[in-house]
Amino acid sequence: MKTIGVLGGMSWESSLEWYRLANERVRDRLGGHRSARILLDSLDFADIETLQARDDWDAAGHLLAGRALALENAGAELLVLCTNTMHLVAEQIQDAVSIPFLHIVDVTAEAIRPSGVRTVGLLGTAFTMERPFYAERMAAHGIRTIVPDEEERRVVHDVIYDELVHGVVRPESRQRYQRIMAALVDRGAEGIILGCTEIELLISEGDATVPVYPTTSLHVDAALAAALGD
Repeated sequence: MKTIGVLGGMSWESSLEWYRLANERVRDRLGGHRSARILLDSLDFADIETLQARDDWDAAGHLLAGRALALENAGAELLVLCTNTMHLVAEQIQDAVSIPFLHIVDVTAEAIRPSGVRTVGLLGTAFTMERPFYAERMAAHGIRTIVPDEEERRVVHDVIYDELVHGVVRPESRQRYQRIMAALVDRGAEGIILGCTEIELLISEGDATVPVYPTTSLHVDAALAAALGD
């Protein structure tokens, strides 16, 4: 089993879920006392959030690239970034290391394509929904992305930053997300991407009338497939 380098802490709530899923799935697959070989660098999310608020993505990319290189030097054989939003600086991270980097958008697109779905609704932070990096990369896989309207985007973003990153899961927020997903389906979405790793703490498959694509879970599966040589 290869050692997975994990850039986490953004937020630690979703990194905890990533770590839990990885170890549970290795145990279930290999049995006994087996667990995943992981090197985790858990960053202080406050540092990242400050750079996001300043719109200083170059500094954020430099920070993450340095931590990625540290993971490689520590023995990581492949690299994952446990956050959708910070894939905005994925190119800087990839350029800093020589080990494979599993891009969460590619992983998600590869899970969507076999289903024949070609238009998806995207839920995530405002950065993920409004910046072009996510939709453009999905488009390279032949998948069109639509996002909620401005007010709905604010709701989705605020629930993430005010609740989910703090481990707060509210039924009323789930209902608001359900309404937003239904509106995306009405506009033509054939599936919904949970494009923020924290959203899986709130939303599951049964909350939408179309397939839901949980990026955290899909990312874990892809990392384990690579680590185990599938």
